Amino acid sequence: MSAPVIAIDAMGGDFGPHCIVPASIACLAEFPSLHLVLVGQAPFLEELIARASAVDRRRLHVEHAGEVIGMDERPSQALRGKPDASMRVALDLVRQGRAQACVSAGNTGALMALSRHILKTLPGIDRPAMVRAVPTSRGECHLLDLGANVDCSAEQLYQFAVMGSVTAELLGTPHPRIALLNVGTEETKGNQQVKLAASLLRQAPGLNYVGFIEGDGLYRGEADVVVCDGFVGNILLKASEGLVTMISARIEALFTQGVGSRLVGALALPILRRLQGELAPARHNGASFLGLQGIVVKSHGAAGQEGFQSAIRRTFAEVRENLPQHLHGRLEDLLL
Repeated sequence: MSAPVIAIDAMGGDFGPHCIVPASIACLAEFPSLHLVLVGQAPFLEELIARASAVDRRRLHVEHAGEVIGMDERPSQALRGKPDASMRVALDLVRQGRAQACVSAGNTGALMALSRHILKTLPGIDRPAMVRAVPTSRGECHLLDLGANVDCSAEQLYQFAVMGSVTAELLGTPHPRIALLNVGTEETKGNQQVKLAASLLRQAPGLNYVGFIEGDGLYRGEADVVVCDGFVGNILLKASEGLVTMISARIEALFTQGVGSRLVGALALPILRRLQGELAPARHNGASFLGLQGIVVKSHGAAGQEGFQSAIRRTFAEVRENLPQHLHGRLEDLLL
């Protein structure tokens, strides 16, 4: 394939260009074949780039966009107004073929609405789904949906399972195990949508459906793809991130209470730091919008430089695998 080009909405998120520009420059150093287009207020972006050292400007370009979509704006406002918003211009670059993917830390609802409007969904897909890799005791699990679709039909949950399976396989998991997140593992448990989705998945010959899974089973690594509606998925993800942060803070506090604790902490701290790094939300940042005719990755709005780099890394991997094309081919075989 030609050199991969990713369009970056440089104005989105809590930290905006001050975080996104250095993260982008770091990824250029990490991936010699990568090209990036920073979309936003050009004079400001150029000023930040000029402060950095050893920037390959042959692979880093700036596309001016004079408007910014606020984090609190309604998706309908983003669709109707601000034609020169950085998010919209970045997505237009993908539609025009000038970039293969878009990354944004901006307003999630606006990004989803604009992505569906500008890039359209793949044939057979009702709604795109947000998917992200989460750490487990056996590696990683792809969890979807993470908030794009609060209410889902059984058919939509089935579509999410198909898209999640194809994505996990392309990103390195052979014949991924698919499970439906539920309040129990028995077939009689769950709401009507989950039960109907299970029936559909059991009848799909090309999918490795392993049944229902509970929340603790997800972290034990009992499945490679876990499917749920966006209401449940978003709560699970945010609660998990909060738990990791709380436990890390509590452990560090315990190792600073008293001389004996500090001595033990001096020995244990390197191991704890490594564990924190492996479980840190920043390392797994970047949720893909599956089901679009293009690659769109949403970074957490509060992500710092390390987290935004993780989002770019995931995007780069999906570009290399040409995810939408593979999804389109498999969907024709697996969708109902």
